[in-house]
Amino acid sequence: MKHLTLSAVLLMATATYAQKLPQPSPKGSVTQTVGITEVTINYSRPSVKGRTIFGDLVPFGQIWRTGANSATTITFDGPVSIEGTQVPAGEYAILTKPDAGAWIIMLNSNLKVSGANGYDAKQDVATIKVQPVDGDHVETLTFTIDNVMNDGADITLHWAKTKITFHLDAPATEQALANIDKALGEKEVSASTYGSAASFAVDRGVRLKEALAWAKKSVEMDAKFWTVRTLSLAHAAVGEKAEAIAAAKRSMAMAKDAGNEAYVKMNAEKLAEWEGGK
Repeated sequence: MKHLTLSAVLLMATATYAQKLPQPSPKGSVTQTVGITEVTINYSRPSVKGRTIFGDLVPFGQIWRTGANSATTITFDGPVSIEGTQVPAGEYAILTKPDAGAWIIMLNSNLKVSGANGYDAKQDVATIKVQPVDGDHVETLTFTIDNVMNDGADITLHWAKTKITFHLDAPATEQALANIDKALGEKEVSASTYGSAASFAVDRGVRLKEALAWAKKSVEMDAKFWTVRTLSLAHAAVGEKAEAIAAAKRSMAMAKDAGNEAYVKMNAEKLAEWEGGK
């Protein structure tokens, strides 16, 4: 190996330290699983620094790259719906056109677009209008993915005192059932696999007769207070109240023995509901 000259060493050191300098708008990222779809937003995060942001630094009525340095992007590893518009799996630039009364949000397939420069509306996969709302001051541009439930979530941009939010749906039932079928088709299937399949189907109200069979199989293989509770719910879902009550009492007794008060309470609540309707 050749010896490096002093100048070469200094040049390498300078390059190394240059890469580690703090950036005025550092990179940020947020990732969240919605249903079974992974959603990731990558962006650069400018700060207010005493400036007037919307209507000044970010002019009204003009397309904005929705961040600093380069286009902000959002990635879905499965198909989603944005405020009712179907969007295929993929990575897209988030462009916005802010205004005092309403914002236009565009998801664009050109990841190199920077504001109006290079923007082509034909490459939009979704265009929606949202109302900005006032919020507490947030110094640094922030994206969050909140209210994650029922295969949906809200995506919020908050900077200075302005917030915009749009809703994302990522339906998971069909794909989850396909995953269940694949897992239950394996040569060896565990009790927990049967139990989780039954729990999902009962929770979604789908394939209930099969869910009952899966729950029975799980309990036969390895009875736990949580799988016996799933069995009680599966019985109830197909109208077998007496069997549901018996399974709930069994689950509650097992939960008491295990010292799990949460399951004792959940079973007690269901027993009150079912027995009260005799």
